[in-house]
Amino acid sequence: MSQRRFGCLFEIVETLVLTFVIFLVIQNFVVQPYRVQQQSMEHTLEPDQYVLVDKLTKNFDDYKRGDIVVFNPPGAWAQGDGTPFIKRVIAVADDTVEIQDGGVFVNGVRLDEPYVYEGQETLVTGSQATWLVPDDQLFVMGDHRNNSADSRVFGPIDKGQVSGRAWLRYWPFSTFGILPTPTHPELASAAP
Repeated sequence: MSQRRFGCLFEIVETLVLTFVIFLVIQNFVVQPYRVQQQSMEHTLEPDQYVLVDKLTKNFDDYKRGDIVVFNPPGAWAQGDGTPFIKRVIAVADDTVEIQDGGVFVNGVRLDEPYVYEGQETLVTGSQATWLVPDDQLFVMGDHRNNSADSRVFGPIDKGQVSGRAWLRYWPFSTFGILPTPTHPELASAAP
């Protein structure tokens, strides 16, 4: 009888260990929950909403303009508790970004940005108004432009600092849904 109890106990421990290992693999390499803590993405993402961050597809599908990404901010902008930032990709490698007339221009074309917080113009917040995005970097901005520390002040970010792309808002449940990624057809039609 004690051998049977030992076998049952062993199966329970084995199941718990296997569950824990699967959880760690999924959270570290596939998908991870993220709690929005900043106001820089209002009204697309509100503080205390939860999103799932896809950590897997970055290995075979490069980041695109419009993706919402979670990343570790540059050293001077890092928060004491290590909270990552969440922002929208505005431009990718070899793009030229310019802030002028209250709008964002990528490669000379003004972006149509319906996701920007209502009634806000995009302003230059640092000493620079034009950037060329280097290889392996992204230019990111918050949707609530007047309440966002982003690439306008700390410049483009290294792709290596990006954890992944936010793709699903799941809490509170009333906000459940896939986060849309704008395609910016205005840029495609302006290409040579």
